[in-house]
Amino acid sequence: MTTTLTKPSEAVEPKRARRSKSARAGGTMHAGPIAYTVLALFSIGSLFPLVWTAIAASRNNNRLAETPPPFWFGGNLFHNLDVAWNEANLGQAFLNTTIVAGISAVTIVVLSTIAGFAFAKLRFRGRNILMLTVIGTMMVPPQLSIIPLYMMVAKLNWADQLQAVIFPSLVSAFGVFFMRQYLLQALPDELIEAARVDGASSWRVVWHIVFPAARPAMAVLGMLMFVQAWNDFLWPFLVLTQTGNPTVQVALAGLGRGYTPDQSLIMAGALLGTLPLLLVFAIFGKQIVGGIMQGAVKG
Repeated sequence: MTTTLTKPSEAVEPKRARRSKSARAGGTMHAGPIAYTVLALFSIGSLFPLVWTAIAASRNNNRLAETPPPFWFGGNLFHNLDVAWNEANLGQAFLNTTIVAGISAVTIVVLSTIAGFAFAKLRFRGRNILMLTVIGTMMVPPQLSIIPLYMMVAKLNWADQLQAVIFPSLVSAFGVFFMRQYLLQALPDELIEAARVDGASSWRVVWHIVFPAARPAMAVLGMLMFVQAWNDFLWPFLVLTQTGNPTVQVALAGLGRGYTPDQSLIMAGALLGTLPLLLVFAIFGKQIVGGIMQGAVKG
């Protein structure tokens, strides 16, 4: 019986070939120093506005008016935050904005997913025309609808009430288009046909098949809509008052007013208004990024 001996170099070569193939097939890739330098520069540029807001909030108005401006923190941060919180009634504003943004985000996600499924997978007369109509509404500036919308709110006696802000934001043409494009690729027709064969109704298909398949896109859309509702200013400023039921942006609009606006208080209020969004992204950022990546793989 004879045995064949292999040289160490011959045994190593196939392993190297397999490692190179695995790297090309999606294995771990290591960035070089240039990539890390570019990422660091972009990170610093992205964080600078937030850091400058905190620096300005820690100073007083006289110091901010000097040249050159301050580039490090002062000792008035907590004092300015306390004054901004009490002067702008931010406690009530945070509660109102959370209610408005939460209801709007949840409703838009649910309705957009159902409508997106209908436009993506169901066959009915006038589907393409209706979809073009939805897309067409995205091209109309929202400022054009302010006057008729305000007249409707006035007739319903909803002035300075949260429903005046909630109801106009319960649906989103962008959300419908976004979910339709996602479900076209992420939801196989065979899965829906199998559920139909098993006797599942349309609502059962939506609940047990569409919602689980669309979960990554729903998380992304919910985050986008929550941030949009939180930062909305024009319409809430028209129908709400700063002393009644203000949202965060409406409350901040009256902060630091006077003959000489107090920029340090304004920056302190802006910092307080930004912190909840940073907290939400810090908690759910991993799930949101994972949903984006999962949707990209499915697409």
